[in-house]
Amino acid sequence: MSIVSGKNFFDVAPGVLLPPYEGKYIMGDGKPEINDFKMSTLYWNDGVGNVSYPYKSHDLWFLTESVRWGFLPTKTLADSKTIIDKVNRGDLWKAAAKLAGVAEADIPAKSTRGVEKFFDGKEFNPDKPEDYIKSLAIKKA
Repeated sequence: MSIVSGKNFFDVAPGVLLPPYEGKYIMGDGKPEINDFKMSTLYWNDGVGNVSYPYKSHDLWFLTESVRWGFLPTKTLADSKTIIDKVNRGDLWKAAAKLAGVAEADIPAKSTRGVEKFFDGKEFNPDKPEDYIKSLAIKKA
């Protein structure tokens, strides 16, 4: 906690950040306080998978968006698996999750969330990132 609370990150007292990691929230809206580890930022599960897990499909979406806006060349998508495998450390997340007491059933077995559907109806299929770019009206690429 001392690392993320420090000046290089949030620059707040560790006690400010600790409750969300423990699943403790005071919402301030008159509703009861929440005290449930399964609501913590370490655990949060949205029904598709554990939200904090570093899914490689999310990494690919970020690379695809960078290609979409012209920050990276199109050929980046052909090299995406190599790039992502160099930086994504899902193995470290899984080891930390086990130490934190996350149930085995809540530790993702796959590094992809599959096809993601966005609020505008567009879909990102990690097997076809080029199709996602083609489906968008607004883009630089």
